Amino acid sequence: MTTVDPGTPPAEPRTTPQGAPGSVRDSASAVSGSGPGPGASEPAPAPAPAPALAPASAKEPAGYRSIFRVREFRPVFAAHLLSVLGIVVAEISLTVLVFRATGSPLMSALTFAIGFIPYAFGGTLLAPLADRLPARRVLVGCDLLCAACAAAMAVPATPVALLLVLRCAMAFVAPLFQGTRSASLADILGAGDAYVLGRSLLRMVAQSAQLIGFGLGGLLLTVLAPRGAITLTAAGFLGSALLLRLGTRARPARAADGAPRSSPLAGLRAVLGERRLRALTLLCWLPPLFVVVPEALLTPYAAGIGASTAALGLLMCALPAGTIAGELWAGSALTARTRSRIVAPLAALAPVPLLAYAVRPGVPLLLAALVLAGLAHAYTLGLDQWYVDAVPEELRGRAMTLLSTGLMTSQGVGMALAGAAAEFLPVHAVVTIAAVLATGVVLLLLAEVRGSDGPRRETDPGAK
Repeated sequence: MTTVDPGTPPAEPRTTPQGAPGSVRDSASAVSGSGPGPGASEPAPAPAPAPALAPASAKEPAGYRSIFRVREFRPVFAAHLLSVLGIVVAEISLTVLVFRATGSPLMSALTFAIGFIPYAFGGTLLAPLADRLPARRVLVGCDLLCAACAAAMAVPATPVALLLVLRCAMAFVAPLFQGTRSASLADILGAGDAYVLGRSLLRMVAQSAQLIGFGLGGLLLTVLAPRGAITLTAAGFLGSALLLRLGTRARPARAADGAPRSSPLAGLRAVLGERRLRALTLLCWLPPLFVVVPEALLTPYAAGIGASTAALGLLMCALPAGTIAGELWAGSALTARTRSRIVAPLAALAPVPLLAYAVRPGVPLLLAALVLAGLAHAYTLGLDQWYVDAVPEELRGRAMTLLSTGLMTSQGVGMALAGAAAEFLPVHAVVTIAAVLATGVVLLLLAEVRGSDGPRRETDPGAK
C-alpha cells in the first residue's frame, strides 16, 4: 500500500507512516488558550516540556490509549480526522466533476496525478517556514487556505482549468502542513515513545481512509452533487483549523528571532549533509518507491490472471490492511526497545513476500503475499524513533517537511516507473525485479545507518 504520511490537511502521501491538501497519499504529520488569530502576532512563551505519560517499563508497552491522556493531542487527532475525510471526499468529487465537465478520462485521471509536482516544489520551497514561523500559525493558515480553495471549487461554473489550479494550490502547502504537524507532535508528546505512537496513529487514520473512505465518498455522491460534497470538504478544513487554533498551545518558532534566513535548499543540504540523518532519510524515502509497484500494477495483473472484480477489490485492500495490522501490533504489543530492534530485520524482509510474483501467483497466494508485505511495515514505528532522535530540534520542522515531500515524490516516481516498465515487461516480472531491488537498497541503507556516527538514545539500534 502507498505509504501515507500522517500529516494531511490539504492534499497525506502516510505513515507511514507514513495523508494533505489534495491527496490522502500523499499522507507520515500538531489545551488550551485562545490567543490571537492565525494572522496576528502570537505570544512567544517559553516552550513547556511535553506532558509526561505514565512511564512504561521496558517490559510494558505504553499502548495507543496512553497518548489520548495528553489533552493537547486529542484536538490534533480530531483535526487530522476531519482533514483526511475532507480530502477523500474532495478527490472523488473533483474527479467526477472534471469528468462530467470534459467527458475526458485523461482529464479525470489528471486531477489525481497533478498534485505530485506542486507537492514536490512546495515541500522544497516552503520547508524553512516550518521552523521560522510558530507552528500553530502555520497549521491554521494552511487549513484556512485549503478551506478557501475547496470553497472556490464548489462555486457553480468554476472552469476546469481553475479547478486544477486550486487543486495544485492545496497540494503546494500540503508538505508544509505535514512537516509542521509532525514536528509539533514532538512538542506535544515529547520526542520519545509517545511521539512514535502518535505519529503511527495519525498514519493509520490516513491509511484507513484508503480502505473505507472512497466507498463512503461514492455513497455520498448518490445523495449530493459533486460541488455539494466539496462544500463538506471546505467545512472539514474549517473545523480542523478551529480545533488546532483553540485546542493547541501557542509555541514560539524553533528558529531564533535573530537567526539568519536560509535559502529553501539550505534545509535540504542540512538534512542530507549529515551522514546518519541522510541514511535515515533515504531509508524513509526509497523503500516506498518500490512498494508502490505492485499496488500500481494490480489492475493489469488481476486482468491478466482472470481475477474477478471482487477479487481485485480484495487484493487492493490486502497491503493497506496488513500495514495497519502490523502497526497496531507493534504499537500495542511491543516496547520501544523491541520496536527499535525489529527495524533492520523487518525492513529487509518487507519486500521478500513480493517475490511470489515470480511464479505468477493466483489470487490466494497473492493475497497472502500482499498481507505479509504489509505486516512487515511494523518496522516504521522504530524507524520514526531513530529519525526524530537524529534530527536537531532547530531543524525538526524543515526535516519533517522534506521527509514528507520525498516520501510522496518517491511514490509518484515509483508508480510512473512501474507503468513505464510494464509497457515492455510482463507485470509479474516488473514486481519481482522491484522486490529484488528494494531488498538490495534496504540492506545497503541499513549498513550505512549502522556505520554512521551520531548520538544515540536507548531506542537506537546500538543502544545497550
